[in-house]
Amino acid sequence: MKTTAGRFFEDYRVGEVIRHAVPRTVKMGERALYHALYPARHALHSSDEFAKSCGLPFSPLDDLVTFHVVFGKTVPDVSLNAVANLGYAEGRWRMPLWPGDTLTSESEVIGVKQNSSGKTGVVWVRTTGRNQHGETVMDYVRWVMVRKRDAEAPAPETVVPELAATVAPKTLVIPRGLDFSRYDFGLAGEPHRWADYQIGEVIDHVDGVTLSEAEHMMATRLWQNTAKVHFDATQRPDGKRLIYGGHIISLARALSFNGLANAQMMVAINGGAHANPAFAGMTVRAWSEVLDRAETPAPGVGALRLRLVATTGAAGALRDASGRYLPEVLLDLDYWALVPM
Repeated sequence: MKTTAGRFFEDYRVGEVIRHAVPRTVKMGERALYHALYPARHALHSSDEFAKSCGLPFSPLDDLVTFHVVFGKTVPDVSLNAVANLGYAEGRWRMPLWPGDTLTSESEVIGVKQNSSGKTGVVWVRTTGRNQHGETVMDYVRWVMVRKRDAEAPAPETVVPELAATVAPKTLVIPRGLDFSRYDFGLAGEPHRWADYQIGEVIDHVDGVTLSEAEHMMATRLWQNTAKVHFDATQRPDGKRLIYGGHIISLARALSFNGLANAQMMVAINGGAHANPAFAGMTVRAWSEVLDRAETPAPGVGALRLRLVATTGAAGALRDASGRYLPEVLLDLDYWALVPM
């Protein structure tokens, strides 16, 4: 048999290392497509000259391009038969992604747990993306709900990994040479510095974008994400194609420019959840909450820990009285970003 239906829940074993197929070389076309799909306009990822003024050799590709490419490689082996991608933890960008880099991905299965229905289970993997030199560009943990091939198959022994609640600020990797001491706030688009953001502050990013099938399908193909629920409407009982969660992450990050234009680089993912499914026709808005601040050893560079929420509802609304996510909340992402002091 030449074809494969992909892995099902009972096919995963804790400790297994999966080397994912199809390396991907990224060039400037990747940036053009990314900026066509999302209203992304952070200066560091838009201008070579701005990046040079910040101590970098030229402008790196958007941080989430790294995430999407590394993630996309894993889909045929990890989430082809997924019901939903559930969350993230312990994510770190280890170095920028430069035009011309070639990325490969590898995942280790670190946990499995069958759901009570017996029809699905949750699989945890730690994924590492490397460049052509074998250097780690990004790594993260994610967990995904996967269908079982046979509901009567015995459940594997449950292993739930212990994951850190946050990435410690002292372990954040600052790109070599990054220097915000001569930062041009006028070109960046906003005057707000690290000290201007107060812990507990909520920022309404104001703008919204209505999701379309065309943009979602283009984005999902761009990252070579082959998960069936994103393409095949028969995979869900409601007959809808599920919007790729990463599409929502990039959209919310781009919308956050209004209020966080100086949050130039994402350097870590502390945690994240795709709280509710997204479908074409929804209008997505974003808001952020400042969770923490930290200094870094890089000149003029500070770090903000931010909660980024994508929602079809109001800014600041996240959970109900019982602690459950409100039905309008699509994404709750906790991350560290680098900003000028």
